[in-house]
Amino acid sequence: MITMEQSLQGKVVLVTGGARRVGRAFVLAFADAGAHVVIHHSQSDTDAESTANEAKLRGVEALIVKADLSDHAETVGMFDQIAARWNRLDVLVNSASIFPSGELLDISPEDWDQALGVNLRAPFWCTQLAGRLMRDKAMPGCIINISDNSGLRAWASRPQHSVSKAGLLALTEVTAKALAQYQIRANALVLGPVLPESDRDAESIAAKAAKMPLKRWGTPEDAARAAVFLAQNDFITGAVFHVDGGEALA
Repeated sequence: MITMEQSLQGKVVLVTGGARRVGRAFVLAFADAGAHVVIHHSQSDTDAESTANEAKLRGVEALIVKADLSDHAETVGMFDQIAARWNRLDVLVNSASIFPSGELLDISPEDWDQALGVNLRAPFWCTQLAGRLMRDKAMPGCIINISDNSGLRAWASRPQHSVSKAGLLALTEVTAKALAQYQIRANALVLGPVLPESDRDAESIAAKAAKMPLKRWGTPEDAARAAVFLAQNDFITGAVFHVDGGEALA
């Protein structure tokens, strides 16, 4: 009998934006579960090497792929590397994201395109390419999209971000319905405050915690444990999981 802890042994997991911050936590959690990991990044060479070395200490293989996911050709190239290395992909975690702010009436075409390109168009391309690889190998697969509460209740200070994350939740549902015939599942994690922005000061961090039902911040590992759970439980699809300390309630 295969236990939940063993179910990812030897499988291959791609984490976009996996070199640092929350993406790194996803990579290491899947490595802890016995999966080989693909660490995508666009400009974090040193962090990617560090994360790969940490993953290898868990006894798994780690592949670093540098790619600009706003470029379709580079995205295709990333999946070509995965296919060449393992000829399979079991889990895709669409974690790469940007977090822009701005006034709705002042957002430029460039700012809009950048946010939608990284946060929504790239996950769609990755979903399409991962889905094809999973389907063609006739292997069940899992796609996990990383969203936040702006996708459910728009943040006026981050218009393009909110729209992109709402779109990502819609993509999750569309994917779950369209790919169920191939036993490919799609779910979303809605993350709350699990890691402060690099420019957030201690006072701001404390003020945020005070507004939370649990009165504290989470950790990247909280998010990572939820991702591993979704990958392991093969009867969950089309779900939106909140890992937000009750932020949506507040």
